[in-house]
Amino acid sequence: MKFFSLRARYILLALTLLLPSLAFCQVLGPGGTNTNGSSSTQIPTAVPFLLITPDSRSGGMGEAGVAISPDVNANFWNPSKLAFMEGDNDLSASYSPWLRNLVPDVSLSYVSYAHRLDDRNSFGASLRYFNLGTIELTDANQQSLGTYTPNEFSVDGSFARKFGNNFSLGLSLRFIHSSLANGAFLSGQQIKAANAVASDISLYYKKQLQEFGSDAEFAFGTDISNIGSKVSYTDNGTKYFLPANLKLGIANTINMDATNSITFALDFNKLLVPTPPIVDNNGNIIKGQSDDVSVPTGIFQSFTDAPNGFSQEMQEISISPGLEYWYNKVFALRAGYFYQNANNGGLHYFTFGTGLRYDIYAFDFSYIAASQQNSPLANTLRFTLMINFGSGKKQ
Repeated sequence: MKFFSLRARYILLALTLLLPSLAFCQVLGPGGTNTNGSSSTQIPTAVPFLLITPDSRSGGMGEAGVAISPDVNANFWNPSKLAFMEGDNDLSASYSPWLRNLVPDVSLSYVSYAHRLDDRNSFGASLRYFNLGTIELTDANQQSLGTYTPNEFSVDGSFARKFGNNFSLGLSLRFIHSSLANGAFLSGQQIKAANAVASDISLYYKKQLQEFGSDAEFAFGTDISNIGSKVSYTDNGTKYFLPANLKLGIANTINMDATNSITFALDFNKLLVPTPPIVDNNGNIIKGQSDDVSVPTGIFQSFTDAPNGFSQEMQEISISPGLEYWYNKVFALRAGYFYQNANNGGLHYFTFGTGLRYDIYAFDFSYIAASQQNSPLANTLRFTLMINFGSGKKQ
């Protein structure tokens, strides 16, 4: 009989994947850390890697990106912003070592592309690949059976259209694949890869203003992401919600003079999945509502189903304030803060970043400054390279 055996430096990931409760489905380490870095107090979902910020620009601004000025990584943050991109063909590649306080070889890679079809319409595509490291497989006699690399990925296609000079809408379609076991059996059922399809809907609005005697721009954006089918890792097993998520954001940019500008951004995020109820030893609901509902019902129910009422609903909202300073559209400095309530994920840390533009190239870097003892994301780095092709405006 096969079973999973991790080297001493690895977390018992594979075994936890076989437990029937989703609360343990994508958890690393004895402390209960989800693969997106949050604690097990966050509302459980499948494929939480879809919530990880992939790019360095927003990564340096406290994970704020819904309403900041458009770039090719709008495919993740707010696809409707693609309609306002200046370039005709933009390509971005990002890489981040992930959860290195827990495991040595987990990483997130992201590639994003955008093409402007005409003055009003744009198309985008992106790929996210989440590598959960290498697991050594052994038999009951501790004989090696080779290795296995759990992984997850998503492939997106987006379309954005501009309506007038200030407003746009966007739509994305997504295919999701999650392969977390290599065909092991549990209670007579084979653990298999899970697949799902999902969509995003988004909008973006910007307005030119005068603030403090300088040219300025105010922007608002929203994106509802990962609206899609539930996933299961067995033929007749429990089906789990995707991490449907509501992002709301504002950004205010002030051009202080011809060479200096500063942007303040503020994002709010809330999962649109049911909050698990409080149950007794017999499984009867004591407080809250049943989370065994359809996807549409779960989305609407997520605003009112917290067992402890309105105060708990507010605790399910994460907050991301961020700042970005540009000098001559060539050099950028960024800072921000990310906050989750301790009862809903518990992540909180400062972020810092920098950016450099030269001709058609751009390089961004970000760093998470968190307590080494309290956060699995402490000292996390992100790297992004962007290239502008075609006849679009160059910086």
